Amino acid sequence: MPEPRPLKVFLCHAKEDKPQVRELYRRLHADGIEVWLDERSLLPGQDWKVEIPKAVRESDVVIVCMSPVSARKEGFVQAEINFALDMALQKPEGTIYIVPAKLEECEVPDKLSRWQWVNLFEDANDGYEMLMLSLKLRAKNLGASLVPPQKEPARTASSQPQIQKVSLPSSTKIVAAANQRKLEVYTLANMEFVLVPKGKFIMGGTVDDEKPKGGIDIPYDYWMARFPITNAQYNDFIAPVKAKHPVENWSKIKDHPVVNVTWNHAMSFCMWLNDEFAHELPDGYTFRLPTEAEWEKAARGVDGRIYPWGNAFDAKKCNTEEGKKGGTTPVGLYSPQGDSPYGCADMAGNVWEWTRSLWGTDWGEPAFKYPYRFDDRREDESADKSILRVLRGGSFDFDSRNARCSCRSLDDPDDFFSDYFGFRVCASPILS
Repeated sequence: MPEPRPLKVFLCHAKEDKPQVRELYRRLHADGIEVWLDERSLLPGQDWKVEIPKAVRESDVVIVCMSPVSARKEGFVQAEINFALDMALQKPEGTIYIVPAKLEECEVPDKLSRWQWVNLFEDANDGYEMLMLSLKLRAKNLGASLVPPQKEPARTASSQPQIQKVSLPSSTKIVAAANQRKLEVYTLANMEFVLVPKGKFIMGGTVDDEKPKGGIDIPYDYWMARFPITNAQYNDFIAPVKAKHPVENWSKIKDHPVVNVTWNHAMSFCMWLNDEFAHELPDGYTFRLPTEAEWEKAARGVDGRIYPWGNAFDAKKCNTEEGKKGGTTPVGLYSPQGDSPYGCADMAGNVWEWTRSLWGTDWGEPAFKYPYRFDDRREDESADKSILRVLRGGSFDFDSRNARCSCRSLDDPDDFFSDYFGFRVCASPILS
């Protein structure tokens, strides 16, 4: 007897509803369902006009996520619904295939009104339990399975220390750092992180887009990855689905930072990290792209220095245009001499790094001015893709001015590929 396959579910939604849909994705995945979500399942190089209809066609259930925005929105979300309706006509009578799911109070469109909807915003747990009953019934009728992913076994005392919930992780090794300091390194998700403690630091600079320079208080501890995500680490993410790597010759430069990744690809990588390794984090923490403030504090410390190592530029401490490398270099090549006060490497040069933060609606005018505030909506993950996202750190193809810790760049989160755009991740409290 062949082993039962997992139940396949497609999440149809408008991009404005991403935060609620991501949470639904996480819950379904944790309950053993194979979920197709564009930012998690659509990979670099794939043609979305081909892959999305294919995913709908191969899914056992299509959950149509509804809100006042999606109900009246024109565009591809309506095409997805219409394609699912065409597929529903091919199913036997009584098949649970289309499930309308209300994320907020809204009217169910007429074309979906024949199917009973589920309420996922009031008494959300009750609604989710009703949804799972439907999915379990569909799985039973198909002979499919709902098997939650296995957690990693707890580490023993002879290996790395187990990172307990409700407490901070313990450092896993001590390495040499700049200025003959010793640096505590934390291992999370098979990557090296350093602790950035809560408190005030000097953020901003003298350039218009960086003004005003002043004190910002980050009210929580967080961990920043020591290095940008490498080609090898990105391959761990895409290899299980046999997707094409965004770097043509990546296997020859495994320790170089991955490039040719959009903001949305970086976000998908973070979702994968949480799927696989969230159990290693303290309660209330998640793997994600750093905010501008988190990135800048990790890069410059508390004293407002211009570069991670100090106020004077030094081409021997970073990979910028002045060094004439002409391309990326292995992460950590300039460590520890080019490290930040907290031990982060490559925060000046090598690749521009995506952050979580919004820039604005125009290349020339920030929508959210300094001083930085955590409650001013600049960390809105669901913002329209016309709202540009901030990159930090400069690259091998830009000069020392762009490698300053306060320097800000920007680009479209969805459509732009570049051989000098990469990213690093942090482990921080969940932001709404």
